[in-house]
Amino acid sequence: MSAPKADRDGAVVAEEDDGIRLDRWFKRHRPGTPHALIARWARSGELTLDGRKADVSDRIEAGQRIAMPVPPAAPAARPARKGRPLTDADVALATSMVIHRDASALVLDKPPGLATQGGTKTDSHVDGLLDALQFDAPVRPKLVHRLDKDTSGALLVARTPRAAAWFAKAFSNRSARKTYWAIVVGVPDIAQGEIDLPLAKQPGSGGEKMHVDDKGLASKTRYRIIERAGNSAAWVELQPLTGRTHQLRVHMAAIGHPIVGDGKYGGKSAFLTGTISRKLHLHSRRLRIDHPDGGAIDISAPVPEHFAASLDALGFDPMLGDVLAEETPKPSAKTVQKAKAKAHAKQVRKARRGERRGRGDAPAKPGGKPSAKRGPAKPGSGRKPAPRKPR
Repeated sequence: MSAPKADRDGAVVAEEDDGIRLDRWFKRHRPGTPHALIARWARSGELTLDGRKADVSDRIEAGQRIAMPVPPAAPAARPARKGRPLTDADVALATSMVIHRDASALVLDKPPGLATQGGTKTDSHVDGLLDALQFDAPVRPKLVHRLDKDTSGALLVARTPRAAAWFAKAFSNRSARKTYWAIVVGVPDIAQGEIDLPLAKQPGSGGEKMHVDDKGLASKTRYRIIERAGNSAAWVELQPLTGRTHQLRVHMAAIGHPIVGDGKYGGKSAFLTGTISRKLHLHSRRLRIDHPDGGAIDISAPVPEHFAASLDALGFDPMLGDVLAEETPKPSAKTVQKAKAKAHAKQVRKARRGERRGRGDAPAKPGGKPSAKRGPAKPGSGRKPAPRKPR
C-alpha cells in the first residue's frame, strides 16, 4: 500500500544528476536514508519515477520526478571530519596546476611527488586541494582517475556529477586515450610493439607492489621508441591499453628496460649515472577523451623540470615526441580472426554458386525433365539445337 500523500516527499532530477543511478541520487541528496529502506520502497512501489514504479538501479534523467515516502526521523549524525584548512600556498599550487577549464571538466598538470589521493601518512594530495578549484561550479570537483605519486602530467577532474559519470564510463570502456612519455634504461630490441603480460598484486607487499603473474588480470601496453641515446637509454612513448596499478612501470621492467628512477621495480639498475635525476621519469603527456557536452578534450601537459633536464643531458630532441605522426592502432587478434572467418565464408559462398551453375548443365535424369533450361547450342559444342514447337 502506498503511503498517504501527506507523507510523501519528492524532487526533480537536476541536470548535474543526469545519468546516475537512483540509489546514488539518494546518497547525494538524502544521505540519511538507509539503503535497505530505499530498496523496500522500490519493492512495494512507493518509490516512483514520473509516477511509475522505480528500482534502485534505474538510471535517472534530468527533469524526471522522484517521489518517495518521508523517511522516519533519524538520530543526529556525527559531524563529518573536515580536512586540513587550505593555506594561501595550497590555493596557489592548486590554481597553478590548471591547464584546461570548462563547465564540466578541469585538466591539471600534476607535479611529481604530489599524491593524487590521501592515505597513511599522506596529508598533501590533489584530492585535498580540490576545494580551491570549485570556482563557479555548484559542487566540489571530483577525481575520475589517478596518477602515481611520482608520475607527473595530465590529470582529469570532473566539475559536475554528470561529467564524473560520463568520464568514469569512458575510462572503464577504454575509449579515453592516454599517452605517456618515459625514459628507460637501455634500448628495446624492437622499435615498437605491444607488451601483453598479466599482472597481479605481489604477495607479501600488502598490495603496494605488482608483478607479472599468469593467473593475474590481462594487461596490455603499446610502446614506441621516440629516440635513443646509444645503447644506454631510450625515450619512449607508452599507451596503456588496460588500466592496472603500476602497469607501465611493471611492464617496462619486465622486458628488461625499467623506467629511469623507478627503484621499486627496477632496483639499482633503474638509475643512470652522471647528471640524470634520480626522480621517476614517467609523465602523462597527453589525454584525449570525449566531452559530455560534445566534442572532445585533447590536452598535453609540459614535462617537469627534471624530465626536461634529462632529455637535454641525453641529447634528445624535445620536438620529436610531438612531431612523430600517430600510427593507426593495430587491430586486435580477435578482430583479425573475425576478418579471416568472414573472408573464408565469402569464398565458400562463391564456390557454392559455381557448383549450382555447374549443376545446371548436368544431363537430365532418365525419364525426367532437364534440371535447368539450356540456351541455344553454340557452334562446335556438339549439342543439337532443341526443336521448335509449331505455332
